[in-house]
Amino acid sequence: MGDSAWVGTWRPHRPRGPIMAHFTSPGPKYSIQGTTGYLKHNPTKRKAPAYTFKGARPLLHEACSPGPRYYVEPSMTRKGKETAPAYTMCGRPNVKTEVTPGPSDYSPEKSKKHVYESAPVHSISFRTRSFSVDSTPGPGAYTIPRVMGPNTVDKTASPCYSMKWKSKLGRFDEDLHKTPGPAAYKKTEVDVYKKRAPKYSMSSRTKPAGTVRHPGPGDYYPGKVTLTKPCAPVVSFGIRHSEYTMPLIVDVY
Repeated sequence: MGDSAWVGTWRPHRPRGPIMAHFTSPGPKYSIQGTTGYLKHNPTKRKAPAYTFKGARPLLHEACSPGPRYYVEPSMTRKGKETAPAYTMCGRPNVKTEVTPGPSDYSPEKSKKHVYESAPVHSISFRTRSFSVDSTPGPGAYTIPRVMGPNTVDKTASPCYSMKWKSKLGRFDEDLHKTPGPAAYKKTEVDVYKKRAPKYSMSSRTKPAGTVRHPGPGDYYPGKVTLTKPCAPVVSFGIRHSEYTMPLIVDVY
């Protein structure tokens, strides 16, 4: 075909990359992972084990292990040393304690109860010093629980009834107002508002009897009594008075 069949300067040529118009699918942007090798293997498929050969490591400047210069004994295993027991003869060690117990310090006969079976043996010993003050309760400190009555420990008790005094609450003499009663007031004496009769009392002696002198029967003269019997005029001689004495004048109105 000549150039006259084409219009313009465009001519058909090979495309530089894939064109979406040439494909009916989403295009080559999606790729299916392969099933060979171990890089980008399809995860839905089984992958066989892969082995690689790697080159030798470079030599180290300083050795990090002791090397074959140490000899390992054949009796040494991974679990430890495995050999038969061996004994050696050596000298007696130096003991600082010079006094050692002799044969008489031991009691071989007492070892029977540790080697052979024996019955229990009890001995009575004196009281030790630490228990000089016995603070434990004795037999009298305990009481056996009773088996009668309502307060029993291990027995079934029947119902019990008791007689009790009457309660003060709700009684006829209950003081609901909490006010004082007639006995709380002091009784007024009758002599306060009525005539009082004379009262006599016997008092004690005012002075001691030993210091007061009373007249006896010999101090009286019954024959000279002139108050109850008629008597003749009696003249007596009196003392001489002074002439300058003023006579007593009693004015009788």
